[in-house]
Amino acid sequence: MLRSLNIRDMLLIDQLDLEFQPGLNVLTGETGAGKSILLDSLGFVLGWRGRAELVRSGATQGEVVASFDLSPTHPVHALLEEFGLPEIEDELLLRRTNSRDGRKVAYVNDRRCSGEALRALSATLVELHGQHDDKGLLNVSGHRALLDNFAGVDPTPTRKAWKALRVANKELEVARLTLAEAEKDAEFLRHAVEELDKLAPEPGEEARLDATRRLMQGAARVREDITRAAHALGTEAAEGALQDASRWLEGAQAEVDGRLDAPLATLGRVLSDLADAQQDIEDCLRALDFNPLDLEIAEERLFAIRGLARKHNVLPDDLSAFADDLRRRLQVIDTGADHLASLQATCTQAAQTYEKAAARITAQRRKAAGALDKSMAAELAPLKMERAVFTTLVTAGDASPDGVDLVAFEVATNPGAPSGPINKIASGGELSRFLLALKVCLTRHADGLTLIFDEIDRGVGGATADAVGRRLSALADQSQVLVVTHSPQVAAQGAYQWQVSKSVAQGQTRSTVARLSDAERIREIARMLAGDVITPEAEAAARSLLAR
Repeated sequence: MLRSLNIRDMLLIDQLDLEFQPGLNVLTGETGAGKSILLDSLGFVLGWRGRAELVRSGATQGEVVASFDLSPTHPVHALLEEFGLPEIEDELLLRRTNSRDGRKVAYVNDRRCSGEALRALSATLVELHGQHDDKGLLNVSGHRALLDNFAGVDPTPTRKAWKALRVANKELEVARLTLAEAEKDAEFLRHAVEELDKLAPEPGEEARLDATRRLMQGAARVREDITRAAHALGTEAAEGALQDASRWLEGAQAEVDGRLDAPLATLGRVLSDLADAQQDIEDCLRALDFNPLDLEIAEERLFAIRGLARKHNVLPDDLSAFADDLRRRLQVIDTGADHLASLQATCTQAAQTYEKAAARITAQRRKAAGALDKSMAAELAPLKMERAVFTTLVTAGDASPDGVDLVAFEVATNPGAPSGPINKIASGGELSRFLLALKVCLTRHADGLTLIFDEIDRGVGGATADAVGRRLSALADQSQVLVVTHSPQVAAQGAYQWQVSKSVAQGQTRSTVARLSDAERIREIARMLAGDVITPEAEAAARSLLAR
């Protein structure tokens, strides 16, 4: 529910603070007093499209703040969580500024937010309706959603079934294209896999073969020198001389007071390192001792691996993975028919599930359409349109996430007259009453929604205007209602009334809004009845209207 509206420097308003109440709130005033400015300001803070230039002349920035009371079940709570916006217990605070340069900034609970978030929130808070309503009641593209809301239809199963069907169809389409492409290259794939399987290259093998090949090629050149070194180190003279030296020094060690300890330790290490060197040299010689045929075999395999890598434009180490990929493509071909049959079965099952879900929701809509038509007949009678016929048409359309139905609201203003869209068949006064009746029927389950009717009573008067006022009052028992009206009969039905007026001071035009006391309401309704000259008779009539 809209609790308060604070406007600063917007259009003809320099400063305005309004506190609204539950029930039927009525705004009245002479034509041109600024009632549309009030609605423009409210639409601005809600993120609706409106006038481009809103900042009051002479001001650098305009601002509108709207405060809403929220119930624990209000849908705004889920949206705040979705957009990562803070909550303030049971209140929602919207603030939006408009700079002279046209820059607009919105805040939700004092945190800056996007226009998308603001519009999503405002859609659950306020609805504006008038004779030129195009937000759903007159727009046939929104009629299905309105009927679903009236019926309490849950579209989730149908949307899930639709999504599953789309996924299944997409997988089948991709599988068909993949199989068709694979079959074009079947002969090449089989030959390539056979060639790769025959060679069976392994990751890292090319580097190992290259190292082995280089070692074998260099072996012939270095083997002779390594052999001579081995012979030199392996002679008894080298080792024997070291051992003799060690033995002689050990004999003299005791006589020189430890001066030979370090040389003896060094000779011991040298003898140990000599043995290690001899062993390593022998190992190297054995490694260099190869059959020339081994070199030929290594070179042939190395060249084969490199040639196959160039042929398929991959790195030698990637040949194994490349072969696996080719095998998978072959498997697609070999198992393609069975795979397609399985996917086709999945699509068939998904289609059947969707059709059942769509059929259930169609049955719900058709039943709800009859109930809505009866409800509308009951609402139109008090509005002096008992001869009018309202019809909810549910016809077959293209499949969609919300089923296969097209929904349209049509009317006939008199029995036997042709039916058609509301805005094409009904006159101005009839259109107002159709929209009001429809809104009464469709808003019975609204949670915390504020409804604004902008001169929806235009074109009606007398008993009909009184009936419109009574329906608005009844609607206000379910939702907060704000009505902009020129009808005294409607104004008298309000629980609260505000007067919008315009004045000129020091060359500046200002619009103001004031809540009326009981005595002020009598004079304002009398003005609406009689005009500028308020007669005692008009005041008496105003008292009578208010008393009723």
